[in-house]
Amino acid sequence: MSPSAQPTENGDTLADVGIVPNPNPTITEPWTVEKVLETIPTGKPVEGTSSPVEYFHLLERLKTTKREGWRRFGIDRGESISDHMYRMSMMSMLAPPALAAKLDLAKCMKMCLIHDMAESIVGDITPVDNVAKPEKSRREATTMDYITQGLLGKVDGGNVGSEIRAIWQEYEDSKTLDSLYVHDIDKMELLLQMIEYEKRGKGRLDLGEFTYVKTKIVLEEVMAWAEEIMKERDDFWAGQARVDGGSGVGGGLAPAHKAKQDAYYSKE
Repeated sequence: MSPSAQPTENGDTLADVGIVPNPNPTITEPWTVEKVLETIPTGKPVEGTSSPVEYFHLLERLKTTKREGWRRFGIDRGESISDHMYRMSMMSMLAPPALAAKLDLAKCMKMCLIHDMAESIVGDITPVDNVAKPEKSRREATTMDYITQGLLGKVDGGNVGSEIRAIWQEYEDSKTLDSLYVHDIDKMELLLQMIEYEKRGKGRLDLGEFTYVKTKIVLEEVMAWAEEIMKERDDFWAGQARVDGGSGVGGGLAPAHKAKQDAYYSKE
């Protein structure tokens, strides 16, 4: 019997209902929201209703879709997209007082919970997935239009959908202090997860390529937290050879990999 199957009372087997396959490898170009919707095992959501229930169901995909960056290192049962966004939201509440006074923290918490919402359909695209940034942006924008207009357009007159779309766009544009803060929190959460996985690996799991994101942190208050994480990592490895993606190619990254990271995190 497959480890992903479970016996039922009558002796038949039932596939593990907790496993939701990533549909993207089977989607032909050009990628569209509609093509992904046709693959949803629980059925294509009904659009244009005055109820938010179809949207609630779609959010489940954020609970079951894993963050893909860790899979390359054999972490198949790692964090989900919603795991990542939840901790981000909790972290955002702890802005140092001088910075907090300049932020709309309620909006920042919402932004943390919204910023990766498109991945419910797009999936988690990483720097090494060979999806050009303009194409990634197109997929995510069309998905957010589908969610906020197709599923939420007639819920409460479309007000909540419009708010979600506007907050997501503010994050994408990366021009306001609130959005810069949330981008930094996004990177901080990744750094935290990196060292937590490394510690569980007891020195057999080197995730140092992810330290690259520290170089993209903008706000000095968040950089101070990142420096604390890097010190924690240095102490953990205690002088052993390991990858330091923050040092680029000289830190152990292959040139092609470094180029993909630069393209992924560029502002263009």
